[in-house]
Amino acid sequence: MLPVPLAEAERRWYDTAGWPDWVEGLDEVVAVEPGWPEVGASVIWVSGPAGRGRVTERAVEYEPGGGQTVEVHDDSITGRQSVAFAPAAGGVEVRLRLEYRIRAGSPITPLVDRLFVRRSMTASLRQTLERFAARAGRS
Repeated sequence: MLPVPLAEAERRWYDTAGWPDWVEGLDEVVAVEPGWPEVGASVIWVSGPAGRGRVTERAVEYEPGGGQTVEVHDDSITGRQSVAFAPAAGGVEVRLRLEYRIRAGSPITPLVDRLFVRRSMTASLRQTLERFAARAGRS
């Protein structure tokens, strides 16, 4: 739960200028299309050297005050990431979910996903939410 109004949390979430401060693995936002966060607009960002490389997020659903779903593409995965905002006592609850598939498959891909990739993705989402909450709660 973040101790800020829903509208403030939402404004900060979609403000790509702040992403390098709280999105886990993001090094730099490269491009933001006009209209972001509305349907059809995209954001392109790059990670640090050990990260995901070039990542494209294209909005496929957007509900002001409710959340957004983006199609996510990078060199290793493709999927959908959703953020949802819900009013809570004293602030707002933010939920983040990623459904993905690994692009290059082999017979051992499901095992590698279960043992390594899924844990890494889950930790990354958790860290992103924790960093976002810490920064949103400061001001």
